[in-house]
Amino acid sequence: QLQLVETGGGLVQPGGSLRLSCAASGFALDYNAIAWFRQAPGKDREGVGCVNFSGGTTNYVDAMKGRFTISVDKAKNTVYLQMNNLKPEDTAVYYCATRGIALSSPCILELGASGLYTYDYWGQGTQVTVSL
Repeated sequence: QLQLVETGGGLVQPGGSLRLSCAASGFALDYNAIAWFRQAPGKDREGVGCVNFSGGTTNYVDAMKGRFTISVDKAKNTVYLQMNNLKPEDTAVYYCATRGIALSSPCILELGASGLYTYDYWGQGTQVTVSL
């Protein structure tokens, strides 16, 4: 069974850090792009960034650059999202998702004709709350 599981969410004070994990089971993440998204209450889902798991290249939404970093652990078949200097507006459910990609291709975050992000498999999400 193909599955993505996000962990690492929780309650953190403003200025704090969290590291989210996205572990894949039932399939290898090689030749996949893995993206992180988030959705705050009452808002549309938005992209955070993505990584080409095999090629190693990353791509971030401009607003996320500098505070958010995506990394991979190939041995653990896991992708991480390191979040620093968190702000209350970062409060959201964070999701990881995956789609196939060529080794040399950059990962992208794009909406398809349906208005949904063009990623095939999604995790269940993990809640991140930034508050005093």
